[in-house]
Amino acid sequence: MDQRISLITLAVADPERSKDFYEALGWKAGFVSRDIAFFQLNGIVLGLYRRTAFEAETGRTLSGGDGVALAINFAARDAVDAVLDEAVRAGGEVMRPAADTEWGGYSGYFADPDGHAWEVAHNPHWNIDNDGNVWMPDA
Repeated sequence: MDQRISLITLAVADPERSKDFYEALGWKAGFVSRDIAFFQLNGIVLGLYRRTAFEAETGRTLSGGDGVALAINFAARDAVDAVLDEAVRAGGEVMRPAADTEWGGYSGYFADPDGHAWEVAHNPHWNIDNDGNVWMPDA
């Protein structure tokens, strides 16, 4: 697996309120829906994801500070399954096997030995350069 992070997701109670907070800091949202707001950072995307939707996607009920998932995105769909397998071989646990998503991509989740959630994804709507940097369209 490449040594990089593509997307940081924070589970939040109200994505609109959280978006407003980050915009008040001078950030600009690149994509917003009912359940999520994305911010293009310098090579990394920050997602503010509705907590209940996050719990449904990961299959875990959150408590305390568990509402974070780190993500690595790949240009090729088949890399998702390969990385999930690699994570298990390294001592991780699959939280949710890879599957097609409602947003047109393909993703799954694994937990590292400490239980930290990682999404492994292929998002056909995002561009990934040769250095592994992820760019949202029009960002």
